[in-house]
Amino acid sequence: MEAQVEPTMVDLLIVGGGINGTGIARDAAGRGLSVLLVEQDDLASHTSAASTKLIHGGLRYLEYGEFRLVREALIERERLLGMAPHIIWPLAFVLPQNQSPRPAWMVRLGLFLYDHLGGREKLPGTRTVALARSPLGDGLACRDGKAFVYSDCWVEDSRLVVLNAMDAAARGAAIATRTRLIEARRSGAAWTATIADSAGQRQVSARALVNAAGPWVSDMLDRAAGARAEGGVRLVKGSHLVVPKLYEGDHAFMLQNPDRRIVFAIPYEGKFTLVGTTDEPWDAAPAKAEISAVETGYLLDTIGRYFSRPTSADDICWSYAGIRPLYDDRATNASAVTRDYVLDLDGDDRRAPILSIFGGKITTYRKLAEHALRELQPFFPGAGPAWTAGATLPGGDIAGGDFTRFVERLCRERPHLPPALLRRLARAYGTCVGRLLGSARTIADLGRAFGGDLYQAEVDYLVTAEWARTAEDILYRRSKLGLHVPQGTALALDAYLHQLPAAG
Repeated sequence: MEAQVEPTMVDLLIVGGGINGTGIARDAAGRGLSVLLVEQDDLASHTSAASTKLIHGGLRYLEYGEFRLVREALIERERLLGMAPHIIWPLAFVLPQNQSPRPAWMVRLGLFLYDHLGGREKLPGTRTVALARSPLGDGLACRDGKAFVYSDCWVEDSRLVVLNAMDAAARGAAIATRTRLIEARRSGAAWTATIADSAGQRQVSARALVNAAGPWVSDMLDRAAGARAEGGVRLVKGSHLVVPKLYEGDHAFMLQNPDRRIVFAIPYEGKFTLVGTTDEPWDAAPAKAEISAVETGYLLDTIGRYFSRPTSADDICWSYAGIRPLYDDRATNASAVTRDYVLDLDGDDRRAPILSIFGGKITTYRKLAEHALRELQPFFPGAGPAWTAGATLPGGDIAGGDFTRFVERLCRERPHLPPALLRRLARAYGTCVGRLLGSARTIADLGRAFGGDLYQAEVDYLVTAEWARTAEDILYRRSKLGLHVPQGTALALDAYLHQLPAAG
């Protein structure tokens, strides 16, 4: 991207570079509002990168009566699939009944509702298979009885955040990563905010503040003098394990444990299986989360209960954890806390507004952004109408959404580049891959090799177009190449990045 000139007066100052903050920035910029988004770390460096990486309606939320949330999420599921077919794709889920604490009729009823609540058009409906006779049962420790098979979607969660930020920037928003809000005070009809980065502190004025700080939503309210919120946030930690592939096939499993909690097992990065998530209360101040020994044991026990391949702590290839900022609905069970979102607006004709975001999930981020702009509309009567439904994200304008045909064409156009590399790049960048590759026709044209199919051309693109600054940004957020590169790659990559001029 071109170097950005940071404004000193904006319509919206958005605090938080996760999916909600970037989604609101994109929507607002597309309506003609001036936007500055500040994120204290990298984009998607906390909750948004620690999800189970699903675009889904939330089948288990039906058990808690969250029908409105599930319906909205199911509608958004197919909409998002059309907006970014390179980073979102259909995924079949096998739901074995042989260890289910719920009767089959209850599960089937839930799946019937799941199939029909959201006006499903693209994804197949639920079917039933006999595990002993279906290859979908391969790898399970017990293949007795039947399983239901339903569909949801996979998403590269961190990339979804980055693509929203890219689109926001293309529409005029300023995106400032590694920039922290120090304080904000109302000055009549506007806010005067002090922000800081490695260059020091500076002030910016905004007609409205958007508090999309995720786990730090309450901390942000403390920094905005005189701000108040009607609701509260409840922090819940979710953790995941990545282990060597537990079974063959490109389907996922939805596993029901005796305590009625749900754990997913999902194909991951070709060689691995992603297992999660947990739901543990987080009572401390927001911080970088790590999986606990108790959570590790719980997920390993789930693997042992369902799969035939022995798996121990020594087999864990990677783990990650994140804190979910859920709206505090006073539920006693962390798994039962609502995943719905609540928008709290504090402001009037005489007091500049601050809009705080509580809760939410990746699947409904676009709708949340629309609702946020609706709340702020009285303060910006000249803003344009809602526009994001169906508007593709960067790289998502693939003809007919046919990813396979897109890759085939890319391979024909660049026959001297490895097909596996081209497919990976197409998955990550969609139609933006042409900008990344430029005139490259051979491996030598891609520049320095960092290992694991990572080349200088991709690194330079991530720095100039996607705000990447560190090896972690590249290896574990913009991609998951950290699972594939040889030892020493991160050090070599950080050394290379350190000698680059700062990008805008």
